[in-house]
Amino acid sequence: MLKNLQITRAREAAKQAAETPPLEPFAALNDDLLAIADEEGVFIYMNDAAQNLFQSAAKKEPVKLSGILHPEDRKAFLEGLRSEIYARAAQPIKLEARVISAQNQILDMRWHFQVEGNYLYCAGRDIGSETTQQNMNALHEAQLAEMESIGRLGRWRWDVGQDTFDFSDRLYEIFGQSPESFTPTFDSIAAKLPREDGQRLSQALQRAMISQTPYEIDFRVLKNGGEITHIRCQGRCALNANGEVTALYGIMQDVTEIMLHEEALRRAKESAERAYASKTQFLANMSHELRTPLNAIIGFSEMMERQLLGPIGTEKYLDYISGIRESGEHLLDLISDILDMSKIEAGKYTLHLEELNIAKLIRMAVHMMEGRALEGDIKIEPVFDNEELVIAADRRAMLQMILNLLSNAVKFSHQGGKVTISCLERETYYSIKIKDEGVGIPAHKLADVLNPFEQAESHYSREHEGTGLGLAITKDLAELHGGALYIESVVGQGTNVTIRMPYDAAQKHAEINNT
Repeated sequence: MLKNLQITRAREAAKQAAETPPLEPFAALNDDLLAIADEEGVFIYMNDAAQNLFQSAAKKEPVKLSGILHPEDRKAFLEGLRSEIYARAAQPIKLEARVISAQNQILDMRWHFQVEGNYLYCAGRDIGSETTQQNMNALHEAQLAEMESIGRLGRWRWDVGQDTFDFSDRLYEIFGQSPESFTPTFDSIAAKLPREDGQRLSQALQRAMISQTPYEIDFRVLKNGGEITHIRCQGRCALNANGEVTALYGIMQDVTEIMLHEEALRRAKESAERAYASKTQFLANMSHELRTPLNAIIGFSEMMERQLLGPIGTEKYLDYISGIRESGEHLLDLISDILDMSKIEAGKYTLHLEELNIAKLIRMAVHMMEGRALEGDIKIEPVFDNEELVIAADRRAMLQMILNLLSNAVKFSHQGGKVTISCLERETYYSIKIKDEGVGIPAHKLADVLNPFEQAESHYSREHEGTGLGLAITKDLAELHGGALYIESVVGQGTNVTIRMPYDAAQKHAEINNT
């Protein structure tokens, strides 16, 4: 009976073995190294991956486990394997060691061993690429941490439905907290913010989820010591395949220094604007206050010079009176320049545009300068492309510009010299050019002379009185018309000053405002 049972079981086992499909195809499909070693450590079976790595195509010699190990790892690996086999018996064993392939390649391998009877089952996997990737990841993490430190920013992420945020190490530092003592949640973050900032942050995150657009918000963090840190939060939405928001993520940057710097600049700007406004107001008030007595001085001195109420007893007094009148007129001109400059800088200089014959206006200015020119035996010569040219401009401003430039040209011309003023027509603009043969302006001073109260400061120029406002006012008045002023000069040879102007200042203003 027992014998018949044993025979039956043997037949069933044989039948089951016959019906079980072979396992070799699984081994061939696996990229891992699969092998079986006998008691001597010789591989009696290797899958294709192991054979290709450890057996040369020409020689199919037996491969021994100890023979494929790197010499530096061999002793420690084999000793560790033996001890693990004795200690763990039938349990799986995990070890790492380098191996040398048949092509003399050195590979980092992770081995799994299992002892069954007198055989050692081996499974090996190349972890070189894995290790390289881990090293690259570690390097990238270190570089990212360094950049975060330099940029004073940290990363954060919040997955929809979760209460906690994922903070980078740098972000804990920005909040003045440690990962061990602070868990970033909506409530714990809000507790570190002023109430109004916490509400704005919450609203910004809610709007971002609804609109699914990038967002940015500034808020303050109150640290434990009472210190205030200004943070700029920038973020994006993570969407799933259905277009639903699954997470919010972004960066938070410590912008405290930037905010303090901007605040300092704002205060400095406001202070400068107040000082500038005070200066402008003072100059305007002073100019108006001085003009009244100056007009009286000039008027009475002119009456005395003409002896309208009777003769002056001593002729010498007439010279004094003439000096008083000329000084008063000069001082009135200076005050008028300062007042005009103040109006222009304050944006209160209004142009009154009208149609003008520019040639007639230039001849009027030349006539007004003739007396001063005759004193220095200087000839002023006007030249026109078109005597009938009509432009749209402010009469007073145009006359002032021409007089300023003619005055400078005459003032800095040599005795017996010549000043040429020409009006030239071009397709889209006209030019008024004043050319003298005087002392000239040094090249390094050409830009400075267009600034208010600046003069060339040569020995010759300082012999002449003036505020240094003439060119600055002329430049600003030209620009108010939509034009520009240009200077060319050579020391000892003279100066060319050109005003390039639009034919219609009103149309030019309209073009500028529409762009």
